[in-house]
Amino acid sequence: MKDIDDSKAPLLEHLIELRSRLLKCVVALFLGFILCFAFSEQLFAVLVHPLKQAFGASGGKLVYTKLYEAFFVQVKIALFGSFFLSFPIIANQLWAFVAPGLYAKEKRALLPFLLATPILFLAGASLAYFVVMPTAFHFFLDFQGNSGGLQIEALPSADAYLGLVMQFILAFGISFLLPVLLMLLNRAGLVSRAQLVGMRRYMIVAAFIAAAVLTPPDVVSQLMLAVPMILLYEFTLLAIWFTDRRQQKEENNLALSGE
Repeated sequence: MKDIDDSKAPLLEHLIELRSRLLKCVVALFLGFILCFAFSEQLFAVLVHPLKQAFGASGGKLVYTKLYEAFFVQVKIALFGSFFLSFPIIANQLWAFVAPGLYAKEKRALLPFLLATPILFLAGASLAYFVVMPTAFHFFLDFQGNSGGLQIEALPSADAYLGLVMQFILAFGISFLLPVLLMLLNRAGLVSRAQLVGMRRYMIVAAFIAAAVLTPPDVVSQLMLAVPMILLYEFTLLAIWFTDRRQQKEENNLALSGE
């Protein structure tokens, strides 16, 4: 078995290596936190931009109701930013720890999924930031005005707004990883394309349930998450069909060459 790395270290050496790689991940997170905290105001300006556009020329404002709230908002922004900033290093350390135990064929099979994960997550986060949040914020702010002789004005707190933005970005980013999960399950032999096709109606229901849980309780946000999830499910079925077809062709060629 020459295509597997010649590293059969005892358990203690594996634990030492794991500790070393976890320490590197913690250091990367810490350095990312320091850097993001130094630029937390600029990062918050980026995150608040969709709300600023939704308020329009009339302007708007964020408030904080606790004396320490503004400080902890900056801390949360730094933690949020450090995760994204250090993710490549964390993923690299995880791969470096797992890769020696894989065959060369398994490494080649996993590589596309490793590359697709950050791309799909960024695609989901970008959809949330550039499309979903502006649309949802316009919808929420439309309820401002005069009602029963009283002026209704939106005065969101900085902490609540940041929590909403993080909820949107993480919900869409993680949901867009659905193709990676399904493809991995298929490659592992745990689920076939026929089974996924049979589960289509249940997947549609599950997509709307997930959207209701992961997004604010408004129809607009839920639809804008559920519909892409359903489309991604259909895209995954198509990708599995192409993969199965190519694999079958390779097996046929091997059978012919064996004859």
